[in-house]
Amino acid sequence: MEKININEDELRVIYLGGGCFWGLEKLMSSLKGVISAQSGYANGKDNIVPTYKLVCEGDTDFRETVKVEYNPKEITLDAILFALYQVIDPTITNRQGEDVGSQYQTGIYYINEDSKRIVERVSNVIKLRVSTFAVEIKPLKNFFLAEEYHQKYLEKNPDGYCHINSQKIIEVSQMIVDPGKYIVSTKNEIKAKLTNEEYTVTQESGTETPFANNFWNTYEKGIYVDIVTGELLFTSSDKYQSSCGWLSFSKPIDNNAIIDLKDLSGGRVRTEVRSRAGNSHLGHVFHNDGESSNGIRYCINSSSLRFIPYGQMDEEGYGYLKNDLK
Repeated sequence: MEKININEDELRVIYLGGGCFWGLEKLMSSLKGVISAQSGYANGKDNIVPTYKLVCEGDTDFRETVKVEYNPKEITLDAILFALYQVIDPTITNRQGEDVGSQYQTGIYYINEDSKRIVERVSNVIKLRVSTFAVEIKPLKNFFLAEEYHQKYLEKNPDGYCHINSQKIIEVSQMIVDPGKYIVSTKNEIKAKLTNEEYTVTQESGTETPFANNFWNTYEKGIYVDIVTGELLFTSSDKYQSSCGWLSFSKPIDNNAIIDLKDLSGGRVRTEVRSRAGNSHLGHVFHNDGESSNGIRYCINSSSLRFIPYGQMDEEGYGYLKNDLK
């Protein structure tokens, strides 16, 4: 079993535990900018050289882990971490999907302080969305590559077991917007730059008045970004005229940039939508909407968004998406 030496000066490596390593390896390998993803065992007892059989016995403290090497010029560590959080349940211990055991504990294992800072920042956003947080966040102390038959397992066995939904892997791999470019500010910084209504809507899940908000009936060509971070969320191409009195979009520019959460407020069951990097409350998503071209209505508060006209997209850093607008 090969032990991997750790270069603590190397930022472009992160070690991720997400349940069975077969599916997570496939997901990470599919991300543009990831150089390699290798299955292995991390952070176990120092006096043990792990094997799959030994780790499955549950007494080694090793976690099934994927070593991810990436090119930071093509993908940020933030994007990789948000991809992990999209396919795991961060609230449970020693289990993912149908797999139970300490080897399936979720975890993020970093090798330097720069990586630690990013891991903690992204994880703090996730903590705002869940009642309990059970993901291990620790420095990497050891890592061994898994047996050769585990490497690229789902590539060798296309019909093999995977606890991660195959459609989710495809969706995450098609990421357009990199969240690492849109860093969330502190609460005080957010409060200082937003109006009272913008703060109430984005930070306190408020709702603005219908038919009396900035963008509900405007249709200028351009894009809509999170007012807190600037993360790109919607385009004018997907905006449509709705009788509800709020902005209505049939879809986001990137499904990965929108987070769905169950909302039980007001005695109703609804699906709240938030921005991925900033965790800003945006509004709600509804299905079977007769006015939408696809039956889906993202009902969004104007106060949660900033509009960037088509002609200003280049100077604002969004020019690469101009061809996507009709």
